[in-house]
Amino acid sequence: MSTIEVIILSLIQGLTEFLPISSSAHLILPSAVFGWQDQGIAFDVAVHVGTLLAVMLYFRQDIGNLTVGWVKSLGGHHSTDSKLAWWVILATIPAALAGLLAADLIETFLRSPWVIAITTIVFGLALWWADVTAKQHIPMNALTLKQTLFIGFAQAIALIPGTSRSGITMTAAMLIGLDKVSAARFSFLLSIPIIVLSGGYQASKLLSEPAEYDMGGILLGVLLSFISATICIHFFLKIISRMGMLPFVIYRMLLGIGLLAFLSLSAN
Repeated sequence: MSTIEVIILSLIQGLTEFLPISSSAHLILPSAVFGWQDQGIAFDVAVHVGTLLAVMLYFRQDIGNLTVGWVKSLGGHHSTDSKLAWWVILATIPAALAGLLAADLIETFLRSPWVIAITTIVFGLALWWADVTAKQHIPMNALTLKQTLFIGFAQAIALIPGTSRSGITMTAAMLIGLDKVSAARFSFLLSIPIIVLSGGYQASKLLSEPAEYDMGGILLGVLLSFISATICIHFFLKIISRMGMLPFVIYRMLLGIGLLAFLSLSAN
């Protein structure tokens, strides 16, 4: 990969990992427009490490409280933090199982620019519907088991390219009544085990296929994805508390329609 490819793809990954706009839709754009080759597993692991470090640093206090609460719950001492920690674990299970059982099927049949364009639009409309119609009054610490599992099963749908993991979890969270900021914060906390599992899976594939890597490009990818993801999280939480999800819905519509137009023209 050239330096410009590393820079662009790292920034795209960092900025789109946590926004409800589908990182997969954005990562196909450079290859579709410029004819770039797939960035490879090593680079995927690098940018996942960068985004993981960003979300863990930003929510370090929450993570510390949840971890302490979870450990204490093993000894029978339960609290709001311990309950939320268990909810994060339980909500991760459906996506983890779906990834194990259906990853190859999805990779073979659904990882298509056409699928990504359509799901970008469809799930963008779902995000708009949740934002406009749902009664958003429940704080994150009031989640029930049933509500948590609903968000968890929604997260499993994000294995379909173009859905957006953050987008579908925020949609589900708002539909069951969470306020926008609580929906976003829970989505960000859910991203941590998912990124760890995804990155670990990619790393295992990397170790099974030893090769030489551009360490300079990998380190640059980690750094840029970390910086861009940190900035993204900070400003996203401010934007949705003031403007809601509409800017991201509009963006998804434009992106999906633009992709469909580009693919149609390319096919002719």
